[in-house]
Amino acid sequence: MNTLKDKPQKMLLDLQKLNELNSMVGYAGKFCLGDTVVAACGDWSGGPKYIHEHEAVYDKTTNTYWERRCYEAKKKLSR
Repeated sequence: MNTLKDKPQKMLLDLQKLNELNSMVGYAGKFCLGDTVVAACGDWSGGPKYIHEHEAVYDKTTNTYWERRCYEAKKKLSR
């Protein structure tokens, strides 16, 4: 049986979260109200960060979103 814990979470940005994310340093993309974001792992320190869903790839084996460029680089290394 699938539960919410079995699936990675997506989030639709509300005004409070929008302001919080746009004030953070280290992410080149700016968020807009209503954007869909995911907590994704990438080539940065400090664990997963929120990025636009379209900039992420979902990895079924780890049940995790990865930043697209990081995921592609890891795929090339594993070949």
